[in-house]
Amino acid sequence: MDELAVTVQNLEKKFGAFTAVNKISFDVKKGEIFGFLGPNGAGKSTTIRMLCGIISPTSGSGKVGGFDIMKEQDKIKERIGYMSQKFSLYDDLTVEENIDFYSGIYKLPRSERAERKEEIIKLAEIQDFRNKLTRSLSGGWKQRIALGCAILHKPNMIFLDEPTSGVDPITRANFWSIIKALAKNGVTVFVTTHYMDEAENCDRMTLIYKGTIIALGTPEEMKTKFMKDEILRISVADAAEWADKITSVKSVKDTALFGADIHAVVEDSKTAIPGIESLFKGQGIKTFTVTKIKPSLEDVFVSAIENFDKKNGQT
Repeated sequence: MDELAVTVQNLEKKFGAFTAVNKISFDVKKGEIFGFLGPNGAGKSTTIRMLCGIISPTSGSGKVGGFDIMKEQDKIKERIGYMSQKFSLYDDLTVEENIDFYSGIYKLPRSERAERKEEIIKLAEIQDFRNKLTRSLSGGWKQRIALGCAILHKPNMIFLDEPTSGVDPITRANFWSIIKALAKNGVTVFVTTHYMDEAENCDRMTLIYKGTIIALGTPEEMKTKFMKDEILRISVADAAEWADKITSVKSVKDTALFGADIHAVVEDSKTAIPGIESLFKGQGIKTFTVTKIKPSLEDVFVSAIENFDKKNGQT
């Protein structure tokens, strides 16, 4: 237990008759980047708000940093960093003024505030913007400032709720470099996202869907332990038109567009490949390739969600 930053058992949250989080259980190790992944509306934000002491669970139990999420919410809030989906700083203050304000909120000793401010400005690489009004900055730079303010008090654990939502790919990559630097210094990072490519940056992750955890493990475990199906990459002209047609082939369970190609989830590649080739040839298509590939995390999650829906009689 000393190695765990978070423990959760049968955690549930209901809003009236609606179950947002359905009796989930998981642990987060100290010092790891833990991804809490899933589509919009899956229960990610509700879970993170319960762990941060913002809302109370309906039932179940859990601890964050050794403190009970039911009874010791204030102690949890004092010891963690939290960055919400929505930009939480003040637009009418400069970058420095926002940092100074949060230094007071987190009750940093006055003797440490100036030095800590410079550390945050350097970490977030916002030296050129320190005297600018926050409203004048792009979403990506605002997110960096918000992250900096969330770690002003040097918490051992930070919760990041969709930290890269709405920012461009370059900014997302830069943001993750900061997250990795924090983890190298022993900070536990709990991050929610619906960007599946970001999951590769996590040490471990869980996939939540419709309030239920349907997979948990390392990125490699996700691609092996939780991926029973095989993946085919299909290159053909007018891929969007062919994606649905390919699902009629025996052994093909589902298809999705990946750039200019199609990824097909199949039960047996030895059956599916000849079937797809026969489909193309029967339609007079001569230029195409069908190749078995290692699944991406997005492939894994698409397959896991489809299997969950089928198991529960949903479409």
